Amino acid sequence: MGHAHDHHGHAHSHPKVEGRNLVISIFLNILITVSQVIGGIVSGSLALLSDALHNFSDVLSLIISYIANVLSKKKASANKTFGYKRAEIIAAFVNSAALIVVAIILVKEAIERFMAPEPVESSLVIWLSLLGIAANGFSVFLLKKDADSNMNMKSAYLHLLTDMMASVAVLIGGLLMKFYQLYWVDPALTFAIAIYLIYMGYDLLKDSTRVLMLFTPNTIQIQQIVDTICKIDGIKNVHHVHVWQLNEDEVHLEAHIDFISDIRISEFDEILDQIEEEVYHKHGINHVNIQPEYGKCDSKKIIVQD
Repeated sequence: MGHAHDHHGHAHSHPKVEGRNLVISIFLNILITVSQVIGGIVSGSLALLSDALHNFSDVLSLIISYIANVLSKKKASANKTFGYKRAEIIAAFVNSAALIVVAIILVKEAIERFMAPEPVESSLVIWLSLLGIAANGFSVFLLKKDADSNMNMKSAYLHLLTDMMASVAVLIGGLLMKFYQLYWVDPALTFAIAIYLIYMGYDLLKDSTRVLMLFTPNTIQIQQIVDTICKIDGIKNVHHVHVWQLNEDEVHLEAHIDFISDIRISEFDEILDQIEEEVYHKHGINHVNIQPEYGKCDSKKIIVQD
């Protein structure tokens, strides 16, 4: 006999993500990208062109984030029983991977330019970096609230935050080139920006990969869940345990449970309510699927690889 139960009332609720803020950020970044490409070519600044490349990756990433945000609101159907709840996790994975790829390209370009520094039209660099700081700073402000509770929005937020910091670095470089003719600063800043992008993108890439691979969340210990459930009266053994994170709102648990006696379904429902309360309040699990068993001959290992 199988029994699946959705833990009603225990779903974590995050604030509704504001897609309009993403649209505003997309248009601001298109403006910055076009301006910096033109300015980088005219001025000869690699740092400005690298910032433009990063901004262009931001445009693509923000578009991906917006599409994922729209898809995640679609309802489930008969052939999509989970709906598009993982769309934003996929977007976070793609965006963080793109961030690292862009950074590697910038490292290569910076090393080549560092070996042969070239004069740069610093005044144009300064003005365009100020534009980047203002536009990206406003975008960061728009997405800050949603980034605290949504992995997809966090990926977009990190893109914009690193872009704003990159623009600050380009501004400093522009001032040093203008007043001290230190043209090696341009590739040095590009290299620094790239390393920072890798640093920021790695954690998000790792977190989104864990969710996509159905790994048990880092905050949850399987043995502790088993110990919690086994303390409930009438339960003999817990095995075939799987815990995974569907998205940022839902953590799922499925398990087989051996009962000491051949109980009625109504008694099982009462025990199931206890299990749900325990695993939610102690482990943050809000969706539970339990298969009850009595005297069944199968493996009683706690965790199996299916």
